Amino acid sequence: KCRTGPMDIVFVIDSSRSVRPFEFETMRQFMMDIIGSLDVGPNATRVGVIQYSSQVQNIFSLKTFFTRADMEKAINSIVPLAQGTMTGLAIQYAMNVAFTTQEGARPLHKKIPRIAIIVTDGRPQDRVTEVATQARNAGIEIYAVGIQRADMNSLRAMASPPLEEHVFLVESFELIQQFGKQFQDKLCGVDMCMEREHGCQHSCISTPGSFYCECNPGYRLNMDGKTCSPIDACADGRHGCQHHCVSAHGSYSCRCRAGYYLNQDKRSCTMIDYCSFGNHSCQHECVSIPSGHYCRCRSGFTLQPDGRSCRATDLCNGVDHGCEFKCVSTEGSYHCMCPEGQQLQADGKACSKCGSGHVDLVMVIDGSKSVRPQNFELVKQFVNRIVDLLEVSPHGTRVGLVQYSSRVRTEFPLNKYHSADEIKKAVMEVEYMEKGTMTGLALKHMVEHSFSELEGARPLSHNVPRIGLVFTDGRSQDDISEWARRAKESGIVMFAVGVGKAVEEELRAIASEPVEQHFSYSVDFTTMTHLVENFKLNICPEESKGEMEIRSPCECEALVQFQTNTVAILQSLTEKNILWVIPGLARMTARLEDLEKQIAKKK
Repeated sequence: KCRTGPMDIVFVIDSSRSVRPFEFETMRQFMMDIIGSLDVGPNATRVGVIQYSSQVQNIFSLKTFFTRADMEKAINSIVPLAQGTMTGLAIQYAMNVAFTTQEGARPLHKKIPRIAIIVTDGRPQDRVTEVATQARNAGIEIYAVGIQRADMNSLRAMASPPLEEHVFLVESFELIQQFGKQFQDKLCGVDMCMEREHGCQHSCISTPGSFYCECNPGYRLNMDGKTCSPIDACADGRHGCQHHCVSAHGSYSCRCRAGYYLNQDKRSCTMIDYCSFGNHSCQHECVSIPSGHYCRCRSGFTLQPDGRSCRATDLCNGVDHGCEFKCVSTEGSYHCMCPEGQQLQADGKACSKCGSGHVDLVMVIDGSKSVRPQNFELVKQFVNRIVDLLEVSPHGTRVGLVQYSSRVRTEFPLNKYHSADEIKKAVMEVEYMEKGTMTGLALKHMVEHSFSELEGARPLSHNVPRIGLVFTDGRSQDDISEWARRAKESGIVMFAVGVGKAVEEELRAIASEPVEQHFSYSVDFTTMTHLVENFKLNICPEESKGEMEIRSPCECEALVQFQTNTVAILQSLTEKNILWVIPGLARMTARLEDLEKQIAKKK
């Protein structure tokens, strides 16, 4: 066996038509005899085989097999090509393909010998001198073995120097096996690692006439070419560990910081959910942190000194009170209130809605980029709260919705849906547009399309109020004055609702007269609740189905009604023994008497 170290050997076998079948069998045996004498393996000698005639065929490459049994099986299955003798083409293939790292050759810097053994029986039909020179210059050591009819000049042109050690001519195929035994001695030289003190810290690899040192896996060879240092697998930064990389023996593992655990991908970390252990005793919410957990109370509650229990600070903020208009907190309790002119319903939460009056309401909502997705969801909730105020039906109130940004889109016209539930469902399915703020373009669309009879607006002759509500959070990128004016001139009662960076000047330009009753503003999206009530007080018509009666507060009947209602309230407060109102009763009664005297004089 050769013990001089690894080699990369490629057999280049002539299988032209001049090689008769029984002669080719002796070539098979020659290759197997040579392989049988080698120490083959991925870290020892690697072997590849190609055959050629008029073309080149790869039988197996240097990376294909690492046992003699597999190699011999592949060699025995070779079918000769039986055509011409293109030896130069075969050398070209060996240089460009067979001895590449992609095909299994070790890198040149490892100094592992690359040996090509060319076996031929005739004169090449192409040029070999130039391509053989290129191959030798590329680091390939070429042995040229000629049999019987081979041309000696061609063999010498192919082989590496010194020629007396690399050119062989065998008289007949019968003698090639005997030659194979002699040729083995050419490949097997002295084990240089055994002949001298190599000084390698880990492993010594012998090569013909020399040796080199290698390190064990997980180590790299130092500049002295002999000693080895551990490889820091974390140093190149490609480990992908989310928290810490720990290097060991040329490899690495990921480790998480305290309070986290390593996920199944062995790289990312997830914080330990201490709250999931079920022993936190928090009354409301448990919040996990890397060092443990802490308790947190819901809005409207204060965490007590025990760090676990909560106490209400404002029940209206701490519970889901359900009040339609306003929640009023009292000590340990709360109650709901309705705006002036509306009655609290039997459930103690809802207020009387707009009656059966007919309204055509089109809401135009800002879907520009500045609104942002989470706030757009609050806008949709705002729209649905307004819908909750209305008695929606084909013959009652009709609702349409328009969204705008850099363009305008009708989400649904006035004649699309006939119930509040249908409208609210459609509103929640509206998709956020983003981009610019073309409020003027939206007003134009509302006037020309949304309030057309084609989209469900009832004819003006029916005297059904047309109400437009424009919701925006910023300055318009186009002019709004013309179409705001046209909207009001066409009989549309315009309401303007602004949030955040909305411009008051633009809101006033959109709103109908009196402006103070037709525009509203909120600092941010989370505090829009009061805008719903402001809008409700202004749009709910009386029960006259399209006819709105406006009474002067100075008319006699109005004053009498005011007096009657006020006296009733004062009597109610007196019956409840509310002492704090008593000082004001005398002043209130005197004022009422003055009003009665003024009415008497006018009569």
